[in-house]
Amino acid sequence: MTGRKAGYLDDAHFAEDSGYTNPDESGHDFFNVGHTSTSIALAAGLAKGRDVLGGKENIIAVIGDGSLSGGEALEALSVAGSELNSNFIIIVNDNEIAIAENHGGIYKNLKELRETNGKSSSNMFRAFGLEYIYEENGNDIGSMISLFEKVKDIDHPVVLHIHTLKGKGYAPAEKNKEAWHWTLPFDRATGKPAVNFGNGESYGVITPNWIMERAAKDRKFVVVTPAMPASVGLVPELRVKLGPQYLDVGIAEEAAVAVCAGIAKNGGNPLLVTNMTFLQRAYDQISQDVCINNLPVTMLMNYTSFDGLTDVTHLGIFGLAAFTNIPNLVVLAPTCAEEYLNMLNWSIEQKSHPVLILIPGNEVFHRSSCAEEKTFDALDTYKVEKKGEKVAVVALGDFYQKGEALAAAIKSALGFEPTLINPRFASGVDKKLLEDLKKDHGLVITLEDGITSGGFGEKIASFYGISNMKVKNYGLEKKFYDRYNPAGLLKELGMTTEQILADVKEILGK
Repeated sequence: MTGRKAGYLDDAHFAEDSGYTNPDESGHDFFNVGHTSTSIALAAGLAKGRDVLGGKENIIAVIGDGSLSGGEALEALSVAGSELNSNFIIIVNDNEIAIAENHGGIYKNLKELRETNGKSSSNMFRAFGLEYIYEENGNDIGSMISLFEKVKDIDHPVVLHIHTLKGKGYAPAEKNKEAWHWTLPFDRATGKPAVNFGNGESYGVITPNWIMERAAKDRKFVVVTPAMPASVGLVPELRVKLGPQYLDVGIAEEAAVAVCAGIAKNGGNPLLVTNMTFLQRAYDQISQDVCINNLPVTMLMNYTSFDGLTDVTHLGIFGLAAFTNIPNLVVLAPTCAEEYLNMLNWSIEQKSHPVLILIPGNEVFHRSSCAEEKTFDALDTYKVEKKGEKVAVVALGDFYQKGEALAAAIKSALGFEPTLINPRFASGVDKKLLEDLKKDHGLVITLEDGITSGGFGEKIASFYGISNMKVKNYGLEKKFYDRYNPAGLLKELGMTTEQILADVKEILGK
C-alpha cells in the first residue's frame, strides 16, 4: 500500500526503509518524523492548509494508544475538536501497550471503551468535541475496509478507535510485546537472536544494578521515566520490585522533568532516565523548572553517542550543544565504568546542582585511576591523565579512548609526550588548567562525541580567543545524518587517529 514491499521481501532493498514515515519512501508520507505523539497536530495543519486553499483531499492521522499520553497529541485533539469543520480522520490504533505498559489516567478510559464496545458514556474523545466510532476487529481486513469506506468522505473530524493485537501473526511477538517492540536480527522459526551478544559487561547491566542497589538503601530515591524504562535496562520484574520508587509518566518528557523538580524540592532524590533524543522535548522544563530553581535533579541519558542510534530522527549528537549551555546545569561525561558509577553516586547525594550524566555509548572500559575519585564538588575541574608538552589532547567522554590512541600516535611519530586530559565536565571550562597550558603548549586538540557547533570544544577555543594558543576542534558537523556507518563517518570527517595525526604534523610544521 505504501510502496515499501521490496524492503521487507528483498535483502538488497532492506536499508531503503527507515522504519518511520518518510516522504522519500512513500507518497502517502508528508513528514520525515520518528518521535511519537506528532501525527494529529501535523495532520490538523494539513487539514487547515487544505481548507484555506480550497482543497478537497482526505486528511488522515494515525496514532497509537501509547502516543496519546504525549501532551502534543492531547493538545491536537483539542484543536481538532473545536477548530476544524471539514474532513479529518483520526485513527487510534489501540493495542494496549506503548513500548512498555501504558501509564496514565487516559488508559482507564480506553479500557472502559474497549470493554463496552465503545458505548461507555465516559468518552475522552467526545469530551474534546469529536465524533467517535469503535471497531473491535482491528486485525480483520474486511472490517477495516468497511469502516474506512463508511467515513472516507466525512465532512467533519472523527475518531476511529480500533482495537488491535501488537505483534499479530508472529507468536513470539504476541507473547512478549515489550521485548519485540524492536529487535536485532533473529531466527524466524524460533524467535531467538541471531546475534551472539556474549557474556561481556554492558552499561545495560551496570545501570539497573546500580539503580536497584541505590533504591534498596535510599528510600528517598525515585526513578522517573517518560515511557523509556528500557533505556536503562529496567525490565518488568525490576520495575515491579522498585514499587513506589518507580514512576512512569507516559510519553510526557515535559511532565517527567517537572515531576522530578517537585520531588527534589520536597526532599526526594529523583533520577530521570530516557534517551537523549527524547529529552529535547523538555528543554523548557529543564531550563525553567529545574535550572532556574537550581534543584538537585539527576538526568541520566542513553544513546548520546554518534555510535548509538544512527537514524535521522533519533540522533543523540545534539545533546551536548543543547544542554551544556543552560546555566546551573552540570553535564558530566564519564570515560569508564568506575567514573560513571562515582558520578551517579555523587550526583544523587549532592544537593547543590542539577546534573545530566551521559551513559557511555561504547564498550565498558575500566580505569583504576578513576576508582577513588568519588566527589565532583570542584566544578569544571579537568583531570590531567598524562602530563606532557607542546600538544594537549582534551578528549571528552566516549572519545577519551580515541584521545589515548592519538596521544600514543603523537609520541610515536613526533618523539614527545603530549598532555592527555579527561575533562569530565562537558558544561564548563577549567580556566586555571587551560591558562597553565600556555606555558609549554602551542596546540590544543579537542575531541567530542557530538556536533562541534555550540559544543564542548568551542568553549575551549573561545577561552583562548586572541592568544597565541592554536586550537583544533574535532567532532561532528551540524547536520542531520541518517543511517550512516559510524567508522565511515569518522573517516569522512577526518577524525581517524591517522588523519588527526597528519593535521597535528601540519600545524606543527613537521
